Amino acid sequence: MILALDVGNTNIVIGCVDENGVKFRERLSTDTNKTEMEYAVLFKTIIELHKIDVKALEGVMISSVVPPLKPVLKDALCAVTGFMPVNVNVAGNHGLKINMDNPRQMGCDLLVDSVAALAEYPAPIIIFDMGTATTVSVLDKYGVYIASIILPGIQISQDALSGRTSQLPRISYEAPEGGILAKNTIDSMKSGLVYGTASMMDGLVERIEAELGEEASVIATGGLARFVTEHCRRKIVCDDDLLLKGLWILWKKQKNK
Repeated sequence: MILALDVGNTNIVIGCVDENGVKFRERLSTDTNKTEMEYAVLFKTIIELHKIDVKALEGVMISSVVPPLKPVLKDALCAVTGFMPVNVNVAGNHGLKINMDNPRQMGCDLLVDSVAALAEYPAPIIIFDMGTATTVSVLDKYGVYIASIILPGIQISQDALSGRTSQLPRISYEAPEGGILAKNTIDSMKSGLVYGTASMMDGLVERIEAELGEEASVIATGGLARFVTEHCRRKIVCDDDLLLKGLWILWKKQKNK
């Protein structure tokens, strides 16, 4: 069993995972101002709340898109677990074939998502990772990573609406009770964010499959995925644990190496 961390721009997802699956999954706010000790206290508390014995851990694996936090998290995790964390390396021993202009510029999260998806779903595969930004990864029928799409995430869209307009408040992310045809400002915003995002996902899947020439497995992951996928017309599997499972696969690969 390992301790796995997905460090994003908005949240840090932390969990324990082994060959039988994810034992727990929690979210923390990403904060570059926190010290090593503050993070260490948070990690220790979460591990103890889930009754995980640190002595049962084999190591720590991290996927991070926030470089300034790497030394802070390294020291915090060493203090809590006694292990030096292993960071995902796009140029490392991951086994994923990447057909992009510059594979080394590929985000670690996209790599880990793809490795996990290939282990569980038939190719070709389309992966929506819905965090601060919404990223779309495309793998062809041979399991080769061939394309990515990046667009503003739901939270960025809401922040722009609320921050740039004087009369639009911050809202929760659930769909309005009355359906897409909203009757007030709050429901109008909810309708736009939820149904607008669902329609975008449906439309992208349709266009991507047209270029692939065949139907694909479609997976959505990330903190905001579950608010949207149930409103998509296309069948989309919501897999909140995709990245943590990918970190376990990569851990086994580097351990065997």
